[in-house]
Amino acid sequence: MAVCELKHVTKTYGSGPARVDAVKDVSLSIQPGEFTVFRGPSGSGKTTLLNMVGCLDAPTAGEVLIDGRRTGGLGPRQLARLRADTIGFVFQSFNLMPVLTAVENVELAWQLAGRRDGARQTAVKLLAEVGLAGLEHRRPNQLSGGQQQRVAIARALVKQPVLVIADEPTANLDSESGTQVLDVMQELNESRGITFLFSSHDPRVIDRAARVITLTDGAVVEDRS
Repeated sequence: MAVCELKHVTKTYGSGPARVDAVKDVSLSIQPGEFTVFRGPSGSGKTTLLNMVGCLDAPTAGEVLIDGRRTGGLGPRQLARLRADTIGFVFQSFNLMPVLTAVENVELAWQLAGRRDGARQTAVKLLAEVGLAGLEHRRPNQLSGGQQQRVAIARALVKQPVLVIADEPTANLDSESGTQVLDVMQELNESRGITFLFSSHDPRVIDRAARVITLTDGAVVEDRS
């Protein structure tokens, strides 16, 4: 079963002369274990499409299915539960709680997912898995950008999601840090079969992807493995 399926998805903003079709009749599926990137210039629709996959936005027309579940008829609480149970998010700005340590940031995600027991043990294990053993008790301002992004990856993995969405995850990182973050994601994909879906125009990300979906003016113009 596909992790994510889009059926004739369209996203429109405005009406009349001000109408903008940000995404135009996109149909595709993401299979378990894929390492896929949406690529395209600014305004191509890649982030809009990613937001609909992540159930952060709803299509104007068409259908989005996550792990076989139709999202169109779900209310805000149901969508929030679906996101919490099945999707991990990694953003370019890290979005860590500045007053919490690395391990506490990951523990918080564990608790928000409705779990209580084993939070510290799980958080320490995940931080070690992304290469941050020994740095568990540092706050974000005591970590480099690349290290903060790796905390964000560990946080995304807490709930064992069926899909991890990464929106421009290397945009705020230098070359070395970006490479290290991509190394971590690729290793998780290959060793644990975690499904990653990126939005990026960074050649470093595109070169790593097993599948590249190119968008122009809201439409898919190329889908290659």
